[in-house]
Amino acid sequence: MMNIATIGTGSIVDAILSAINELEDVMVTAMYSRKRETAQELAGKIGISTIYTDLESLFLDQNVDLVYIASPNSMHYEQAYQALQHGKHVVCEKPFTSTLQEAETLIALAKEKNLLLFEAISNIHLPNIKIIEEQLPKLGAIKLIQCNYSQYSRKYNDLLAGQTPNVFNPEFSGGALMDINIYNLHLVMSLFGSPNTVSYTANQHANGIDTSGVVVLKYPEFIAECVGAKDTNGMNFVLIQGEKGYLQVVGGANGCREIELQIGKEPSEEYSAQNKANWLYYEWEVFRDIYLAKNYKRCYELLQHSRSVMNVLAEARKNAGIVFAADADK
Repeated sequence: MMNIATIGTGSIVDAILSAINELEDVMVTAMYSRKRETAQELAGKIGISTIYTDLESLFLDQNVDLVYIASPNSMHYEQAYQALQHGKHVVCEKPFTSTLQEAETLIALAKEKNLLLFEAISNIHLPNIKIIEEQLPKLGAIKLIQCNYSQYSRKYNDLLAGQTPNVFNPEFSGGALMDINIYNLHLVMSLFGSPNTVSYTANQHANGIDTSGVVVLKYPEFIAECVGAKDTNGMNFVLIQGEKGYLQVVGGANGCREIELQIGKEPSEEYSAQNKANWLYYEWEVFRDIYLAKNYKRCYELLQHSRSVMNVLAEARKNAGIVFAADADK
């Protein structure tokens, strides 16, 4: 059995609780919130009786094996570091950390303590990713990849009104790159590895945060363009173009809900191996299986991937001149 405590009470935690509730050998035993009343309704949904308003007390709870962190981006590093120091396994919501150095420090600490550490990035664990991998050879030499994941944020209205919500705040490591374009980067890099060069052109608010932008990843034989926006809606898709045909991920990199394959003038083919409405189920199934098997080798492979993505995020931010408060600490 894997006993979990959650940090955070946002909508992602609600969705995660629903996914975990479908899994065997996984139980949420405790929840942390700065204010008890904030957590009570969410905890009541699946009968979580233990609510902490003090993080140290949560980390000392012997009934907690793993801590799931879904606090604002800038808090991921410190909370994950503390949890690991207390001997807890950790799942940290995306983005893994604010900086590459933070990611490297956490990875080193997890290995030193012989603990499992994961980034909660759902799309790389979806069954349809395996379908994409299987179909890629049919495309021939890959030449172009286009990704668009755009989702107008209700918090953007607050930004326009003169407020600074966390997701658009450099102090909290926010922005479109870290919050939404990260799904495109994870998908492309899970399939093709790290690029040779990275550039990022962004629409930036007066406070310096990116509200939308385009990352260009240059590989030896092809170019990948990743668009992410929180200031507009768009047609979300992934399109991988090869010399013999193309593959489309309908609906975009986040849920990878359906795959369409077009080779030459042959009839198109459609694929999907996903039958769960809540696609977060699949990543937690992976985390559970790794935990129960104590498969540190697979965990460290995933950590290396997360480190590579953090490196690209750091290069992209540097290229666009986006500075976080966390950068000053490193």
